[in-house]
Order: sequence, then structure tokens, then C-alpha cells
Amino acid sequence: MSFSSLVQDLSLRDPNAPRRRGDASVSTIDDRASRTSHISRAMSYASTAATSVSISGDISSQLHGGYAHPLARSWQAERQLTKSMLIYPLFVSDNDDEEVLIPSLPNQYRRGINRLVPFLEPLVHKGLRSVILFGVPLKPGTKDALGTAADDPEGPVIRSIRLLRQRFPQLYITVDVCLCEYTSHGHCGILRDDGSLNNQLSVDRISDVALAYAKAGAHCVAPSDMNDGRIRAIKLKLIEEGIVHRVTLMSYAAKFSGCLYGPFRDAADSCPSFGDRKCYQLPPGGRGLARRAIVRDINEGADIIMVKPASQYLDIISDAKELGKDLPVAAYQVSGEFAMIHAAAKAGVFDLKAMAFEATEGILRAGATIIISYFVPEFLDWLST
Repeated sequence: MSFSSLVQDLSLRDPNAPRRRGDASVSTIDDRASRTSHISRAMSYASTAATSVSISGDISSQLHGGYAHPLARSWQAERQLTKSMLIYPLFVSDNDDEEVLIPSLPNQYRRGINRLVPFLEPLVHKGLRSVILFGVPLKPGTKDALGTAADDPEGPVIRSIRLLRQRFPQLYITVDVCLCEYTSHGHCGILRDDGSLNNQLSVDRISDVALAYAKAGAHCVAPSDMNDGRIRAIKLKLIEEGIVHRVTLMSYAAKFSGCLYGPFRDAADSCPSFGDRKCYQLPPGGRGLARRAIVRDINEGADIIMVKPASQYLDIISDAKELGKDLPVAAYQVSGEFAMIHAAAKAGVFDLKAMAFEATEGILRAGATIIISYFVPEFLDWLST
């Protein structure tokens, strides 16, 4: 007999009915009360079970047990944030002893080369695996129309590459490749007389700078200028130099124009002196254009595809993972994203640590496997605890 049939059978019996004549004894009041209690509990259980199945659906809908424990919750993530995924941006100036706080970028500094090692030592000890270098020439007369100082052997970037390779042999050195910090006009290449970007001359110059950084010892060169064809040009020069086998080429393939770069431009002193960068950085609504740029850079030899900014472009990160399914995908959580999270946390909107993790895990969920973030020093502590 099934459990439900048993309950029904018991419920039909009259607990007050007299025993048959042949019974050895007559039921007592306690006996009847006990039987009534058992029947009531059985009926209640059957009712609850039926209601539960009715509300919750079939067995496959029962999910809570799969993430009831903190460890089980972590297993639900396709990608879990680790220290090896993180790249920390460093702004290195040509003032060797400088260490200046960037007001619009909380807790971030522009440092001279003499300040790098003392700053990085504790971070490397905590598990820092990679940095990305941005040169910031500040000395008068350094900037010109061609960005001549970008590959100066005595400039901040090349000197920093050599220093960090010597002092931290296990640290992976990525270098941003662009001219905006070095040009007098603040644009990301060489300009025509009418002020527009000369793509051919810019690509030739950018690829020379990338090659100089690679020859100085950079593990990875990352052109952020968004000139058409610069990935192919850099790859060819690395091949011709015989070092393509040891240098990673990370493309800012989908870099969007917008208002999230303000604090970075304060840090790098790279704001355009006129106009904007909308004619070579991607328009915010240009998803199809971003997909075309990603495919182009993959075909030109990029080893890693980057999307920038990150949180506002999760669909593009997902597209990059789809289009470059065999390549790592990087995402740059840019200065404006970082500053907004800090500002909202300061205003009491949310907890800083909780939001830093939530934003970053969203980027990972979209498909990124490499995160460039100003939160890296904090993550090194948070991930250790």
C-alpha cells in the first residue's frame, strides 16, 4: 500500500467505533487519542508534501542545495578570480624621484623609476604576477609632433623595463604602446596638416615603438592607438627581428571612445590639445564595428584580445570570447569605472570590497580571463584571506 493510500485508509476509520466482540480488550481513551494524533500527523505530512511539489515543480527545479555552502557557491562560477589573472597599471614619469598622488584616481600614484622597486616589492611578495607600464614624460621640451620620446632608450618606459626585469625576474612586464603621452597635440599618432590622423605614418611609428619595447625586454606589447593595421605591422617587425617567439602581442581590439578615461588622462598627461578621439576609437553603440575590429586583429596576428572599458561593454567581452574562442580575452576596468566605484562606496551606496568583487566577477562571467585593474593591490590582500 502507498503512503497516501495508507493515510486515506486511516482517515476513513472511526476512532470512536467499538472493538469487535472478539477483541481481548476495549480501547482506552488514551489509545484513541494516540491513533488520532498519528493520523493527524500523517495527513499533515501528505498535505505539505503535495503542496511543496505543486509549488516547486519537478525535481530538476530544486537548486538551492547546489549552492548552500560557500565552497559550493564558488564551484558554480565558470571562472574564479585568481592573482594570476590580474595586471596592475603603473604610471612611470621621467622625474626619477617623483611619487605624486593622482587626485581623480583614488590611491593611485605617478612614480619615478627610483620609486618603483620599493613600491612593488611588497606587492610581488603578496603574489603580483604582472604590470602594464605607461610612460609619462613631464620634462619641458620632451613632447613633439612625432612622439619622438616614446622609444627613447633613456626614457621612463625602456629604463623601467630593464630595471623590473632585473629586480623581479618572475614579474610579467606588459607595456602599453601609444603616442598620446609623447605627442605635443595629445593624439594617438601622427597627424596630417588638417589635424586628422595619418594612419600609415602612425602605424609605422607605433610598430617601431613596440619593437623597441620588445627588444628592451618587455614580455608583452599592447598597442592602444587604434590605428588600422598596426597589429600586422608590429607582428611583421617582431618576425623580422627574430623575437616574435618570445613576445606576446596584446591588441586593444575593441577600445571605445567615451567619458570614462578622465582620471587616466590626468595621470598620463595625455588629454588631446584639440578635438577628440572619436574618429579612431570605437563609438559606444558600435557592437558590429567592434566585432569586425576583433576579427581583423585576430587575423593580423594578435595573441590576446582586449576590450576597454569593461563593465559597460560586457556584451563585447562575450563577443570577443565567441570570435576568439581559442585566444585569451583581456578586459581593462578603466580609471572612470574604478573612480565611480570608489565614489559610490564613499557615499555609502555599497561596500567597496563587495562591489569590487561583483564588478570583476561580472567581467569574468562575460568571458574575460585577464583583468587590468587599479584594484590589484587590494585584490592581492582580499584573495589571500
